[in-house]
Amino acid sequence: MKDAALLDAYSQAVVGVAHAVSPAVAKIEVRDVSGAKGPRDTRAPAEPEGVGSGFVFTPDGYLLTNSHVVHGARDIRVTFPEGTSVRADLVGDDPDTDLAVVKAWATDLPVAPLGDSAELEVGQLVVAIGNPLGFQYTLTAGVVSALGRSLRSRTGRLIDDVIQTDAALNPGNSGGPLVTSSGQVVGVNTAMIPAAQGICFAIGVNTASFVASRLLRDGHIRRSYIGVAGQTVPILRRLARHHGIAEEGGVFVASVEAGSPALAAGVQDGDIIVGFAGERVRGIDDLHRRLDAERIGKDTELTVLRQTRKLDLVVVPQGRARRAA
Repeated sequence: MKDAALLDAYSQAVVGVAHAVSPAVAKIEVRDVSGAKGPRDTRAPAEPEGVGSGFVFTPDGYLLTNSHVVHGARDIRVTFPEGTSVRADLVGDDPDTDLAVVKAWATDLPVAPLGDSAELEVGQLVVAIGNPLGFQYTLTAGVVSALGRSLRSRTGRLIDDVIQTDAALNPGNSGGPLVTSSGQVVGVNTAMIPAAQGICFAIGVNTASFVASRLLRDGHIRRSYIGVAGQTVPILRRLARHHGIAEEGGVFVASVEAGSPALAAGVQDGDIIVGFAGERVRGIDDLHRRLDAERIGKDTELTVLRQTRKLDLVVVPQGRARRAA
């Protein structure tokens, strides 16, 4: 009886989430993606070129989803569980965090309440809702397997504070909500590892809320850049000891963009960036994290190793959307 009562409580929690949040989850179909090749017969309805999920987070029709679901789309349609299907516009997307906001041409929509991903605990029950493999409004349940994961976006930047879960995700789940037993959205489902079972990822809702607010305001995320193409390399032990720096890696500068802040600062091909704004840079991901909007237009110390010398340069990062470094 005790086990039965526990199972019944589990079922009630999952059913409660389904009733509370599913009405706000939409199937997103994308047609006429920028860059699509070949003409199509405009007299016939276009077949979807991509299908994903999204969820309403404001009553006037704004939905959160993944960038890779809607990036470059000129024709978006969202369909809700009760059958309503309306057009939507892409408000903005951020490939660096794989998040996007679309605006449905509808009002008075049910809303999925946003929670706080910082309060999650490993082992906590979570529910994923979406449209996997074309099966509409599918719900899967699992637990938070790990917190604080990093996931590399399609642009090469790392997405930090990612939630790992064993709630099953499949193609089509992308952009759907990850929800707690209390009905609070704590993540945006974004990825799975095809060769693995039970290893899936969601972007924390705290990250998603910040990105969504900027997309609503500007249509893109502002980040700073200095204009170098680089890769993480190890630093020779004797060179690290000579200059009193940790032996971890730095950023090898493969090329410097013409007219870039880095070129103006005197950065050269072959330099190894080991410091930025007074903080140690151990690799390209460290540099990406430090190139935020706060650095735009500010004199910033850039420390490089050039052959056997250590040089302190001054770079003034500039703003450009969707720039890696």
